[in-house]
Parts: sequence; structure tokens; C-alpha cells
Amino acid sequence: MKKSSIVYYIIATIFSIIFGYPFIFMVSTSLKGNMEFLQESIWSLPDTYKFINYLDVLNSGFYQYFYNSIFVTLISLVVLVFISTLASYIITRIDFRMNKFVLATFVAGMMIPIHSTLIPVYKISRFLNLNNKLIGLAGPYIAFMLPVSIFILSGFMESIPKEIEESAFMDGASYFQIYTKIILPLSKPAISTILIYNFVQIWNRFVYGLILISSPEKWILTLGLWRFQGEHGFNVPYVMTALTLASIPLIILFILLQEKVVQGMTAGALKA
Repeated sequence: MKKSSIVYYIIATIFSIIFGYPFIFMVSTSLKGNMEFLQESIWSLPDTYKFINYLDVLNSGFYQYFYNSIFVTLISLVVLVFISTLASYIITRIDFRMNKFVLATFVAGMMIPIHSTLIPVYKISRFLNLNNKLIGLAGPYIAFMLPVSIFILSGFMESIPKEIEESAFMDGASYFQIYTKIILPLSKPAISTILIYNFVQIWNRFVYGLILISSPEKWILTLGLWRFQGEHGFNVPYVMTALTLASIPLIILFILLQEKVVQGMTAGALKA
């Protein structure tokens, strides 16, 4: 093994420990009793693994919070992927006079602070009668995730050879057929990248749920964690259990799509 490879492995191991230990600490603490956590070292492993903590947290209302967050996240992602892929295809693959201006306008949307839109979003939701409705959260989520999604997808789609489209046109394919049968399959790595990125962003959103949802039974997971921390702030293992449960969907999604994400992130570098 080369010396450079050994150095890389050492650096990777150090970073794995630094970034992985907080998660290990969270899971370990979630399996402790509150008295054990208070009386013994916080760094020690549990004497008795209390898996009952997970059942207690789930039975406190987290089932509903999970369902609400999954419902909003899936609807937002489906609409977001459809709009962003279609817009990126039109901007990068179809020549028209305003395509660069349209792309620049979308990219400029990445610079808008989310908190500057809270009052307008609240008024629009109220006007459309979407206040206190889960579906009403999807609109703001899609609007704020759209610029970065188009930015990533347009950069990837631009690297797809034009000759593929020209051959399809010669065979009589329409723009929509090229979009669905050629561009989308070739763009799977970039789509996986925006799926993970947007899933994390939407799953962790708090402020829109706070101002648009008032009924506790319609709260998303971040609002549920906020309530749970307020009620059980002195029971640290319970709080860590809730945080562990909230992070599980993110971990599963990354494990399933990590290979595609790496391909999407390196596509531009390989082209260069």
C-alpha cells in the first residue's frame, strides 16, 4: 500500500470518528434511564439497554408527527423533481432567447432569506385557505428548494452530449419523449443528489410549520420535537430517543442513494 493511501485512510478515520461520535453518543444516551444518565458519566455505555424508551416516545404522539412529515415531504419532493427536471431540460437543452436570463433568475432565488418571506407566505396561505393544512406547507417548501435544484440539474444536464438528442430527433422523437426516455434516465445521479438534499432540508424545516400549522394533530416532526423537548427537557434520554427516531429516515435515504449522490457530485468534475 502506498504511503499516500495510508495517509488518506488515517485522515478518513479521524474524520469518521469526529463526525460519527455525536450520533453514537445520541443513540447510546437514548438507551439509558434518566437516573443512570444523571448519576453516571455521560460518556459511558448504558448498564441496561432501555429499548422501552423508543416505545414510550412513539406512543407519545410521534406516530402522527412522522406521518405528517412524510406526507408533506413526499408530496413536495414529487412536485419538486417534476418541475425542476422539466425546467432544467428546457433551460439547458432547448435554445431560446431568454434561457440564460431564466436560469439567472432561478439562481438569484437562492439568495432570498427565508425569514423575509414569512409574512407574505402567511398572507398568501390565508388567502388561498391553506392555513392549518398540511398541503399548504408543500408550496413554500417547493418554492424555496426549486432554485438550488434547478442549479444542480441544469449543470448536470448541460454535460449530456447533444448528439444523443440529435439522433433521437432524426428518429422522430418529440421533445417530451427525449425528456422522459433519454434525459431523465441519464440524470438519475443528479436527481438522487437533489432528492437527498431536499429531503434533508424539508424534513428539518421548522419555521413554516410554526406559522402555518396551529392544530397539534397536524404538527410535523420538527414541531413535535420542539414540544417534546419542552415537556421532557429534564429527561435527556427521552430527548435523545426522539432525535434518533427523527434521524432514521435521513440515514436510510442516504444509504439507499449514496452511490448515485457521489456520481452526481463528481459528474461536473469528470467533465472538466
